[in-house]
Amino acid sequence: MTTIAFNAIPTSDAEALWAGAPDAYGLSPESRFTQGDGYPCRHCLDFIGVGAPYLTLAYRPFPSLQPYAETGPIFLHGEPCPRYTASEVMPPVLTKSPDFILRGYGHDDRIIYGTGAVVLREKVEDRARELLGNPEIAYVHVRSARNNCYQCRIDQA
Repeated sequence: MTTIAFNAIPTSDAEALWAGAPDAYGLSPESRFTQGDGYPCRHCLDFIGVGAPYLTLAYRPFPSLQPYAETGPIFLHGEPCPRYTASEVMPPVLTKSPDFILRGYGHDDRIIYGTGAVVLREKVEDRARELLGNPEIAYVHVRSARNNCYQCRIDQA
């Protein structure tokens, strides 16, 4: 069986954004305070507490610009937080929604057609293992099935 690892955005990306670096659109991250729960931080892969500061920004989880390099909004804690490390365990940000979009990408960072699907939360790990069992697939992105926002990346462990 394929062993999987849930991976947050790199700490170097988060640190740059916390230090004021521009986002994927060249804009400064917006600083706000949560108005409830449900704001998933893409670095610690946990939810940002009620009334806590957070950043909203455009993020592109790909190494370079190309037609399949989707960019979209994400949240980060307003202050540095530790990167998610329990990579073999489904992170908290994937526990509240009933389903997610999973999509496989090749070693060239392009979508492998036919891999994208809405997957029930309890089937995320099985579907990721299935996708990563295909030698053409280098990694899997998990996105919100409601808003298509990037959640995290799944790799073979």
